Amino acid sequence: MTEAKQALSASRLVTLTGVGGIGKSRLALRVAAQVRRAFDDGVWLVELGELQDPALVEHTMAATLGLREQATLGSGEQSRRPLMAMLTEYLAARQVLLVLDNCEHLVDAVAKLVDALLRVCPGLRVLATSRERLGGGGEVMLPMPPLPMPDPRRPHSLRGLSQCAAVTLFVERAVAVVPGFCLTEDNRGAVVEICRRVEGLPLAIELAAARLSALSPAEILHRLSDRFRLLSAGARSAPARQRTLRACIEWSYGLCTCVEQLLWARLTVFVGGFELEAAEAICAGDNLAAEDVLDLVTSLVDKSILIRQEHGTLVRYRLLDTLREYGQDKLRESGQDTALRRRHRDWYAALVARADAEWISARQVDWFARLGREQPNLRAALEFCLTEPGEAGAALRIATSLYPYWFGRGLLSEGRHWLDRALAEQPQPCMERTRALYAASMLAGQQNDIATASALVDEGQQGARRLGDASTRALVTLASGWVAGYRGDLSRSVALLDAAHDAFRAENDLPRLLDALFALTVYSGVRGDATRALACHEEILAITEPRGEVWYRSLSLWALGLAAWQQGDCRRATGLVRESLRLKRPIDDLLGTAWCLEALAWIAASAPDPRRAATLLGAAQELWHAIGTSPATVRPLLGYRDECEQRTRRALGEQAFQAAFQRGMDLSLAEAIGYALNEKPQAAPPPASTATALTRREQQVAELVAQGLTNKQIAARLVIAQRTAEGHVENILAKLGFTTRTQLATWITEQREEQRESRER
Repeated sequence: MTEAKQALSASRLVTLTGVGGIGKSRLALRVAAQVRRAFDDGVWLVELGELQDPALVEHTMAATLGLREQATLGSGEQSRRPLMAMLTEYLAARQVLLVLDNCEHLVDAVAKLVDALLRVCPGLRVLATSRERLGGGGEVMLPMPPLPMPDPRRPHSLRGLSQCAAVTLFVERAVAVVPGFCLTEDNRGAVVEICRRVEGLPLAIELAAARLSALSPAEILHRLSDRFRLLSAGARSAPARQRTLRACIEWSYGLCTCVEQLLWARLTVFVGGFELEAAEAICAGDNLAAEDVLDLVTSLVDKSILIRQEHGTLVRYRLLDTLREYGQDKLRESGQDTALRRRHRDWYAALVARADAEWISARQVDWFARLGREQPNLRAALEFCLTEPGEAGAALRIATSLYPYWFGRGLLSEGRHWLDRALAEQPQPCMERTRALYAASMLAGQQNDIATASALVDEGQQGARRLGDASTRALVTLASGWVAGYRGDLSRSVALLDAAHDAFRAENDLPRLLDALFALTVYSGVRGDATRALACHEEILAITEPRGEVWYRSLSLWALGLAAWQQGDCRRATGLVRESLRLKRPIDDLLGTAWCLEALAWIAASAPDPRRAATLLGAAQELWHAIGTSPATVRPLLGYRDECEQRTRRALGEQAFQAAFQRGMDLSLAEAIGYALNEKPQAAPPPASTATALTRREQQVAELVAQGLTNKQIAARLVIAQRTAEGHVENILAKLGFTTRTQLATWITEQREEQRESRER
């Protein structure tokens, strides 16, 4: 509302855009109510949703304003005065806000009329709602996003959930259906998931809540897999296009041209979003030229079918799941779904192959970010390969090429999931299978599943003997060296790694050579051979620094820091591990970050700084849990953690240790990294009570709202006009960023509790 009011103060034409059911009309009416005092001659709502004939737009506006066509005499015969002249004459000298609701199906006629009126009526302003822009001069377009939803990665109290717009809307509509309904510990999970599944779309939330007359929240959630059938119980008073979710989407579909409908259907092959480059490559062809895709995507954005999202300098697009599901039905009807999914797979297979080829380069950070953005599409490509006959070989190639990404991001379980499935579908020995076995054994070992890692290596050895290929043998030797290290057999580990190192250096296989060098840096350091560890580190730097590579360099710095600590140089060790952690930040290396937090805890315990060590241990433990692994994956290092914990407990005492440890566990990832780097924490934003201070009168009104009083009752209590009370309530909601009186009441209650707790302290 704040943005819309600001836009209206600066522009004479503001259009609220968004997909059907997003709440454009409701917002427009709320904004109009708030700004009505600024228009001496009133605010007028012109409803166009049920109008079909563009020629009747002028008539509808005139009728809304109370104008009647008048007969005039001209040249001896009776004629009618043009409607446009009547509208212009009436509005030219008046201060009026016209709210034009649901313009999308009449956009050309509305745009022409609005443009003509704004040219000659200086006191006129227009607030329009449409699924696409009007295209008038000076138009400000405000795209409406779905309602905010709870962050699934964070726990929320019932009180906190009550401030979430999507949940609040569900509860308010639920109360209308089932009086007495409220959010409880039993139903909160289902309610939150319902809001998430419908992606915060207000119409879908309302239709879901309407089903509470027959179903529980858990039952509604269970049936949402067939959302179009379930969400079909709208109010009879609503326009026909908004009585069911399908009708709402069909209305949007019907407003698209045939070629726009074709692209809409084809774009449903993407999951979680896409870039223009991918859409042009995958969706073009068969009556759709690649050079037309950009204009069509732009048009679908303008019509609120696609959501445009900026990621730094990149732009991505996505379909809401409801629109995607509808489009998928159309794609299946066309019979092109399998062919399109294969083209989708081919494009993403090529993308992954390109990432694999450019991994040891200055583009590595960009590839980490891009593969992260494309993860839903990569999953879809892998799923196609593993469910479509004859495509398993492609799955093996994609999964193996993604191994460094999964390892670097700490996605160990997901990587194993896809590799295990791909290996099961492609049992014949080949070089690609050996590479997949190596990747799977590494991920298993990092999760301390040594038995599985060993079995995978044994299978790889059998395949290498059959193939008789030197590269395959070297890869299996490298895997065997890692497994020996996992088991604590350091002498055997270093011997095997040395052999693999020599083979990969001879072949100039940089990724595998760096794998071998990093392992040698770790296990040489653990054995106490600091000289060898330093030599391996320097070789890693010689390869990575000129190429701008980051990940292997960060791993090597961590290992070298560990070796420096083992030699008693805590200051140098801290600097090396912190530099490793800084390099990991832009690539979001969760596994490596956990190891850095661990190492810094061990160093802090030796410094000695037991409280800091305990806090870092807690932060590391929380991250280990999130990744699904532990420091036990490298058994020789597990003793360092045990020693650190015991030393820190003795120095602090059990109670102080637990407090510091818990403090570390409570840190977010960003906070934990900042603490480990000894960075000054950023100041927290001020609470709403200070950031948006209420006036004394507004505070009185807010307190009365919290008591459940209506605007009329508040006016009587404070001896003010009801209109004044309404204005105060609207201003308070806008100041605090709330949309309902329930949110305001909850906020007031929380303020009281905080003040009481402060007094008690």
